[in-house]
Amino acid sequence: MPDYMLDEATRITRMKKPSKMVDVVLDTDTFNEIDDQYALAYLIQSDEKLRLQAIYAAPFFNHHSASPEDGMVKSYQEIHNILHLIGREEFCNVTYEGSRKYLSNETEPVDSPAARDLVKRALEHDSDNLLYVIAIGAITNVASAILMCPEIVEHIVVVWLGGNSLKWPDNHEFNCYQDVAAARVVFNSRVPLVQLPCMGVVSSFTTTGPELEYWLKGKNAFCDYMVAKTAEEANIWTDARTWSRPIWDVTAVAWLLDESFMKECLVPCPIPEYDDRWGLDPTRHMMKYVYYINRDELLDDLFRKLEKIETK
Repeated sequence: MPDYMLDEATRITRMKKPSKMVDVVLDTDTFNEIDDQYALAYLIQSDEKLRLQAIYAAPFFNHHSASPEDGMVKSYQEIHNILHLIGREEFCNVTYEGSRKYLSNETEPVDSPAARDLVKRALEHDSDNLLYVIAIGAITNVASAILMCPEIVEHIVVVWLGGNSLKWPDNHEFNCYQDVAAARVVFNSRVPLVQLPCMGVVSSFTTTGPELEYWLKGKNAFCDYMVAKTAEEANIWTDARTWSRPIWDVTAVAWLLDESFMKECLVPCPIPEYDDRWGLDPTRHMMKYVYYINRDELLDDLFRKLEKIETK
């Protein structure tokens, strides 16, 4: 094991929820859907505990993009759009473009301004002031930073929303299957890691049209934008009048905020396999695993903070 690798006891200690104000960066595929926008605004509105240092645009490829590069560029643009909507343009100066492609293997990083900035910021932190990396997309940027400078695992804690529940029949989850190589780099790096699984856990964190209309509509420009955008995204997926939409990315931010929002445990770190399965080995190093979301309490905190946004 390289000298820079943390011992298991230290890793486990660092995976505890922070009890003080902490520095965070957000790695986000913001144009992919609608949950990243909620997460970004929620993070900025949670400045009683979270100091946002930088925002990284992550690649994605689905019906909203023509390629991973196009997805990253659109996410970069959407980050700026959200920052203008909430009147926090100062964060535009610390918003960086990320990877233009996924990892081609598990040893070569994809160079990007985001990966380079993460390395730089990580090395500026130490054991008394860790950098928390909230990743809510394909984890290419984070994996690339670790490959560029493996020592950063001593300086960061990664909170990743990705992969499915260990009890789910498969691990064919968007953030994971886009770049399995990147997920494997992170899960094998022994970085202090908190996983929020999608299907089977945070898929329960949903909202509905009537809730958004009642609690957010008319509060401010950002809320009106998100009410309309969430309904628009819902209509892509269903014709049902009684739709609900997961806004799961919010939970990755919430993990840092309040013990009551979710339940978690330590488990041996699984291995993301290329066949959309988890590889399980009880002898592997431990990670923190979220297994329950208190949907109502977290949604209440989210709505209270979003309605307080003061836009110009």
